[in-house]
Amino acid sequence: LQVLCRYQHIWNIDLRFRPAFLAGVMQQTGNKPPATLPKRAEYMLKDMKRMAKYYQVPVRMSGDDFQRILATSSLAAMRFVTAIDMTNPQYLEPLSREFWIRFWSQHEDISQPENILSVARQAGLPAELSQKTLEMISSPTVKDRLKETTAEAIKYGAFGMPAVVAHYDGEPHLFFGSDRLELLGSVIGEKWLGPVPS
Repeated sequence: LQVLCRYQHIWNIDLRFRPAFLAGVMQQTGNKPPATLPKRAEYMLKDMKRMAKYYQVPVRMSGDDFQRILATSSLAAMRFVTAIDMTNPQYLEPLSREFWIRFWSQHEDISQPENILSVARQAGLPAELSQKTLEMISSPTVKDRLKETTAEAIKYGAFGMPAVVAHYDGEPHLFFGSDRLELLGSVIGEKWLGPVPS
């Protein structure tokens, strides 16, 4: 997310955020969280620290964080993001990035209404809009839209997140994982300039 945002004005791409519910993707594809396998969790912890340093993103991880991640529901947050996408898409990118920072860097709970409003405020949403959007998250329209975008991700072959779908040369190309951006560039004919392009 963070690195792709750095490239959106360097590569010839139209970057669009598409909210999808990770637990729904996992459940419908029969996938399991990788950290449920102890050896893989051990490796992931080390690898995420290396990736954070390489990509210069503020991910903070410790052994306990996998339990925190598994125990936190992102459903309300994703419905909030979906409602913003439907009504005020100009806030979609800053809101998505702020949720990411809160969860991965600051380790804050993003499941509670007061925390969601705090994230929205930090992302620049007016208070009235935030409150109105929060009231929308239990509506069938928003719930159905999130189900649709989640189903769409699965249709493109997603089985987890992050998933990037590049529409290029008349067909969709799925890339899974944060370490596939160099390959993405290769497929769409753009040059990889490192994790922090100048």
